[in-house]
Amino acid sequence: MADRNDPKTALRHYLQACRDDLIWKLDGLGERDARLPRTPTGTSLLGIIKHCLNVEAGYFGPTFGREFPTPEELVSLAAQEKDPQADWYAREDETKDGLIDLYRRVGAFADETIAELPLDAPGRVPWWGPDAPDVTLHEIVVRVVYDLARHAGQADILREQHDGAIGWQQGNTSLPRDHDWPAYVAKLTGLADRFR
Repeated sequence: MADRNDPKTALRHYLQACRDDLIWKLDGLGERDARLPRTPTGTSLLGIIKHCLNVEAGYFGPTFGREFPTPEELVSLAAQEKDPQADWYAREDETKDGLIDLYRRVGAFADETIAELPLDAPGRVPWWGPDAPDVTLHEIVVRVVYDLARHAGQADILREQHDGAIGWQQGNTSLPRDHDWPAYVAKLTGLADRFR
């Protein structure tokens, strides 16, 4: 981090870390595995990416009077009214690499908003409705980091369930090495079974 005492620098650092972690969870996956639903509600790793890029484009765009240069690549509010899950899955004409590229461009767009505006810049979130309170850029950056971090946690679990790939960050699993995971899971299962 360049200047740990600068609030924008710190916020941007954690925002970018969330983006990087989300994209990393797709490493090595083909189209099918990236888009395959992995929960009863249809959550997929690629769907998480698509949702997060749309979250960032909305919060750092219209909220502050800006528009992403190619809005047709995003899921519009009208499309979400027709299909409330439209930003949670990749259509047939969308690819893993294409959505990752779009997410990187949305990230650059969001970073421009953060760079150009002061943290106390006022904004209004269009989809919150006319009676919603005003927000500040600072509040929105924190909200988006929070949202992305939650989705990165989902992606951690989905990827581990898919092929056992684990890690908090690329190169840092934050887990003990050479651990006997089957024995550990058996131990925890035994503890849980005591409360039947």
